[in-house]
Amino acid sequence: MKLYNTLTRKIEEFKPINPDEVKIYTCGPTVYDYAHIGNFTSYIYWDLLIRTLKLNGFTPKRILNLTDVGHLASDADEGEDKLEKGAKRENKSVFEVAEYYSNYFLEKYAELGLTPADKICKATDYVEQDMKLVDTLTEKGYTYETSDGVYFDTSKFPTYADFARLDLDHLRAGARVDFSSEKKNVSDFALWKFIREGEDHAMRWDYLGRPGYPGWHIECATIIHEELGETIDIHTGGIDHIPVHHTNEIAESEAAFSKKMCNFWIHSNFITIDNEKISKSLGNTYKLEELEEKGFSPLDFKMWVLQGHYQGTRNFSFTDLAAAKNRRLNWRNKAAAAFQAGEVELNEELKTKILEAVNNNLNSAEAFSIIDTNEMSFSDFKFIDELFGLKITEGIEELPDFIKRLIKEREEARNKKDFNLSDQIREELSENNIVVKDTPSGSVWQFLE
Repeated sequence: MKLYNTLTRKIEEFKPINPDEVKIYTCGPTVYDYAHIGNFTSYIYWDLLIRTLKLNGFTPKRILNLTDVGHLASDADEGEDKLEKGAKRENKSVFEVAEYYSNYFLEKYAELGLTPADKICKATDYVEQDMKLVDTLTEKGYTYETSDGVYFDTSKFPTYADFARLDLDHLRAGARVDFSSEKKNVSDFALWKFIREGEDHAMRWDYLGRPGYPGWHIECATIIHEELGETIDIHTGGIDHIPVHHTNEIAESEAAFSKKMCNFWIHSNFITIDNEKISKSLGNTYKLEELEEKGFSPLDFKMWVLQGHYQGTRNFSFTDLAAAKNRRLNWRNKAAAAFQAGEVELNEELKTKILEAVNNNLNSAEAFSIIDTNEMSFSDFKFIDELFGLKITEGIEELPDFIKRLIKEREEARNKKDFNLSDQIREELSENNIVVKDTPSGSVWQFLE
């Protein structure tokens, strides 16, 4: 199994620290608003990663976090906490906002058929541990205090720029005029933010004798250390996290524990709409239920995502989504036909070919091409479901008894040339998403959509 490693900028063979417990951390959402299709794209790719690892005989242990405090509007250390922003927008408490959008995310996550994480961790459950990590960094000489928080001194961490290939000299030269005079370096970042007098921030904890809250980046370093240990196998996230969030995670973790934080960093690219990045601020987002209103299931969207590569740029359109829906329907009907024909033997050679494609840096598009151009048995499609989670075979083996009865009654009506009854039964089947095709070798039922 080979994966592109952002750390080395090349495709490498994946070798876990322990095959029986492959430690994986997935950056989760900031739960201040609805997760949109752009947000869910990366989780679909990481679901493929987990499924592929399992089919290669590994046992993943994955942690997914929910950011419910400390993520400021700028993704760095400026602006309003996104949870506070969401609370003011909806006239609710930050706790109500966090609970509502956490539940929404997890509900849609399940509708997409994504493999559940082994543990979901809320940032607010790890604040005491955050403080201890800041204490450790202070004891080791990596921090300094300003009027608005405790900052990490990036000049004390010589490899700070390495992960994102940052040009720190250019950053210094291009620093804004209003750059904080209290920060020693433009790349320094907040480990802990103090709440200033008159500042409205509902989530607050006492630290160093003042009320405050953790910086965004510290939560991931803390959760990883608490739940997975000091060095993990894989860290996943979006490419937008490379230059700030993940760079800062590495600095915090490796400065504190003097050990490599992660062996493989895997990042997904954006999808766009009308060739623009999907963004809540641009107002060009779609939620999964908005796709459903237009006749597309979450699994149709998942099919569209997996037709591309996680590192590639994709432009979303409803025309392409319709093509993905038709492709998935075609696979479902091929699986139904194979089941009715008794074609159930697994093609081990074909299975190996498909897995080899995905083992090549999660190349699902190549695997899809193999599926399209080969005869597949019902068991082959069950393997496809195991690998991609598209529910191709769902509802085929356990066709409801009343549907089976209607299919039989339709055939009897046709044999008696009672076409009125046959048409009535056809309408009833259609209402239940089933159509019967008459072929030279007999009748075959299919899904309508």
